[in-house]
Amino acid sequence: MSIAVESCAPLFSPQYFQDPYPTFGWLRENSPVHEFEFPVGNVRTWLVTGFEDVRALLADPRFSSEGGTWGNPEFKEAGLVSGAGSVLEKAVTVVDPPTHTRLRRLAMSAFTPRRTAQWRQTVERAVSSVLDQCEARGEFDVMDDYAGPVSSAVMGEILGLRIDRHKELVDALAQAFPSDASRMEQVPEGFARICDYAAELVTQKRQNPADDLTTALVHARENEDRLSEEELVAMVAAMILAGSDTIRAFVGNAVLALLDHPDQLRLMLERPDLDAGALEELLRYEGALTTALFRVTTEEMEFAGTVLPAGAPVIAALLSANRDPRQFGDPDRLDLTRTGLRHVGFGHGLHNCLGAALARLEGQAAIPALFRRFPRLTAAIPREELRYIENWAMRRLVRLPVRAEGAGAGAA
Repeated sequence: MSIAVESCAPLFSPQYFQDPYPTFGWLRENSPVHEFEFPVGNVRTWLVTGFEDVRALLADPRFSSEGGTWGNPEFKEAGLVSGAGSVLEKAVTVVDPPTHTRLRRLAMSAFTPRRTAQWRQTVERAVSSVLDQCEARGEFDVMDDYAGPVSSAVMGEILGLRIDRHKELVDALAQAFPSDASRMEQVPEGFARICDYAAELVTQKRQNPADDLTTALVHARENEDRLSEEELVAMVAAMILAGSDTIRAFVGNAVLALLDHPDQLRLMLERPDLDAGALEELLRYEGALTTALFRVTTEEMEFAGTVLPAGAPVIAALLSANRDPRQFGDPDRLDLTRTGLRHVGFGHGLHNCLGAALARLEGQAAIPALFRRFPRLTAAIPREELRYIENWAMRRLVRLPVRAEGAGAGAA
């Protein structure tokens, strides 16, 4: 089965990675549950692109997150099971109920109101400090000099990570989720590096407890239940995976969207009352996650008019769902005044993002603060020179150089 799509860029081609939306539009209209060969291992896979279908898929218990349990032999042999052979197979992101229910409940017990309130101060402090550094530079890269340092500083303080390990962890993430089949042999090493660091961090926090989330997870309990050592390491590793690069990606995408839409940027600066709704629209317009992680069918079934065999890998296209015209009027237009948004930028169902609250907190602080500090921020290179990483699950700019004209006019 070919991955080619008529009249637009083939899935996972270089053109697709730079602009997937024409392909998504064609698929929603012509092949909403689209069978193709995943480029790694040539495994038969199905891509779901419509908003209601994506929500139905992510909420349907017949689609499992446990690829190692329910995936067909071709899927497993291609090395597509997330975290295969590591403790990440026990992570809350890739297990089904009742294990998922128990792990999520224990994890959420560490997310107390007091700790969440502290995170707001942590985020605001990181944003202000990094903005000072950007102002001193005059010209800087939003990805490497702003969004990356903010997300790593916040994650570092919340989990108790050493900030100097951020770039090392980003490299490990690139190894763990390659889009290029020639780099599949690096996948186990990428997951192993992340798990090793999580184990190191857990050991450190057992020996030297601190007021951070890792220590809270070490002590998390409900009645007599606690996380086992493997579950604990997997939980911390999953949080590193979720928090190290996705927030950087989202902030970069949001900044570019606002530079592309100066009328909406003016609106955001003139109407701070729109901040919360504006953030939801930016998440809808271009969030960090192109797709959710693989789901696999636990039985042969019919889904949205397509028969899927048992063990079939299925991917929910989140960016496509959020541009579905059946759900959102004029979906390719950024409109910060939209209300009642019901997007899937953080997924949907049991496996919706555990760190969504923190991601929203960082986005609400980091995005407006950048433009309030630099009201005349401009791109430092032509728009057509911007490139996105070639990763099937994440939408992230490689770099976004800007000039910080008008520095000092804002309050952040």
